Amino acid sequence: MKLTSLINYDLVQFNFSATDKKEALDKLTTMLVEKNVIASKDSFLQALLEREAQSTTGVGEAIAIPHAKSDDFKEATVIYAKSDAGVEWESFDGLAAKHIFMICAPSGGADEHLKALSTLSMALMDSDVKAGLEKATKAEDVKEVFEKFVAKNEAPKAEEATKTSDEKPYVVAVTACPTGIAHTFMAAEKLKETAKELGVDIKVETNGQIGVENKLTKEDIDRAVGVIVAADKKVEVARFNGKPAIITKVADGINKPKELLQNIIDGKTPKYVHNGDVSTDEDTANESLGRRAYKHLMEGVSNMLPFVVAGGMLIALSFIWGITSYDPKADDYNAFAAVIFWFGQIAFSMMLPILAGFIGRSIADRPGFIIGVFGGILANPSILGLAAGNELLTYTPSGFLGALVAGFLAGGIVQVLKYLFSWLPRSLDGLKPIFIFPILGTSLMGTLMIYVINAPMASVMEGLKGFIEGLNGSGKLLVGFVVGAMMAIDMGGPINKAAYVTGTGLLASAGTLGSDVMAAVMVGGMVPPLAIALSATVSKNIWPASQREGALVNYVMGLAFITEGAIPFAASNPLRVIPPLFVGAGVAGALSMIFGIVSKAPHGGIFAVVAGGVTNPVMYLLAMLIGAVIGAVLLIVSLKTVKK
Repeated sequence: MKLTSLINYDLVQFNFSATDKKEALDKLTTMLVEKNVIASKDSFLQALLEREAQSTTGVGEAIAIPHAKSDDFKEATVIYAKSDAGVEWESFDGLAAKHIFMICAPSGGADEHLKALSTLSMALMDSDVKAGLEKATKAEDVKEVFEKFVAKNEAPKAEEATKTSDEKPYVVAVTACPTGIAHTFMAAEKLKETAKELGVDIKVETNGQIGVENKLTKEDIDRAVGVIVAADKKVEVARFNGKPAIITKVADGINKPKELLQNIIDGKTPKYVHNGDVSTDEDTANESLGRRAYKHLMEGVSNMLPFVVAGGMLIALSFIWGITSYDPKADDYNAFAAVIFWFGQIAFSMMLPILAGFIGRSIADRPGFIIGVFGGILANPSILGLAAGNELLTYTPSGFLGALVAGFLAGGIVQVLKYLFSWLPRSLDGLKPIFIFPILGTSLMGTLMIYVINAPMASVMEGLKGFIEGLNGSGKLLVGFVVGAMMAIDMGGPINKAAYVTGTGLLASAGTLGSDVMAAVMVGGMVPPLAIALSATVSKNIWPASQREGALVNYVMGLAFITEGAIPFAASNPLRVIPPLFVGAGVAGALSMIFGIVSKAPHGGIFAVVAGGVTNPVMYLLAMLIGAVIGAVLLIVSLKTVKK
């Protein structure tokens, strides 16, 4: 089956609109029902959403390839939808999805169908295809784009994998994704394209739905200077023992091929030491204990942040009616504000259980999640009103640090229980994750949190809070500069998250008193987008024409405390852009601390300021303005220098 016959051109959608990927998938599956392609959308929609839960199908460059298999389809088909405005769809570059290719595969999909699907994945990496889709206004245009691609690539490629030169570095790679339909082949194609640009010979083995293709031989591995394994499922890696190897996720094969190949070529890759298993996966292979711990921590933090943001925004909005409008005893009490504040508190209080739960889940899957959530609640039982009248729970909450320990402890508890119950017959394996582990695990977690963990972690948290509160002068200035600057280094990455989590952790500990560190963190995060917007206003020529309009949108992003608005601009020239933003954000954070400003809301930006969520709002806005101006001036100087 050819790629051109795989796409259903009668169902091509133009001017497609949806607020997010869930709505987009709902609309597309509803359309399949309306066009009598399938009888009911429920099972296929569920399959699509389950695939998204594994990892996003947004592959960057404004492309999304949702895909799933279902008994509803007798043969594979592809539905194309083009959205001019774009659909919010998680991807490495943060771009909304304008080109959506929904792959509908039969449950027992024949090899010819799956090969055609792999061809689609490779086609979307082709620059001519992407340019053609941008110009397409009708189904015939789309058909012509893919017909040209097929004609250009129909020549046999049998020699492609074996034709190498002794004069060029030779690299071997393996790509694999959970479903083996799209990302597997996109990563392979991207690695091949980039290797050609770098003057490197490469052979890529794909572990797709149709099995292993282009399999690496022992001779290939022996000759290679290094190995790249871009996989989200288990693949055979024992064969790479002793070779320099990078083992990472399949998305990196699509999004970071140059970085992966360059590290191999430059000899910066350590040798892989096999641990004796037949196969392994990207989560644990060839990684140090510290690296694995960091990844588990980031899993918890990433899932926690939406709750913090939602809670913070609702709390900030409630302040519009007055800073104590949530309190029935206060003069400015407002019933509606009290409800919003309550909603915000509930969302914000989920911070600790979600942090601990997802760290536990990252280590030990679902059993780790339930035990981690339980430990996160016990890090501050008052969030559910559990402490009142219970002598066991009248200790000082250990807060963020306690939840952090609880998350890793949950993973450890499950691992210990797995070992202790490894003697059970396989027929009883089903009892472990739903009965044995949750009951024994939560019991162990509760005992350890109450009698071992909470007291020392609470002391550390109180000591940290007391240390910061006791700082003055240069000490406060330094702390403010550091946390503010951290918000601008990777803008949504681990350093940014570390600063934000520190601020929210101290705020959660301080309660309604608020936190000066949280204020410094928030103003530091507001500066990068504002500095970019201001620099584009004052000296628009420092940014390419394609970026100027987006630069001005950063006024809104910055004021709303959405630091990520600065990412595309920082990514375009990081060495010239990030240092000015770093300095501007650091200065704003330092000024906020020196002015003694306290934030009672963990998010909100200008909304929190206007609503009275921060003390001394005039000086806070001054700190923000000074930081933005410094960042903008340094940006103009930095970028004009490189142009000269």
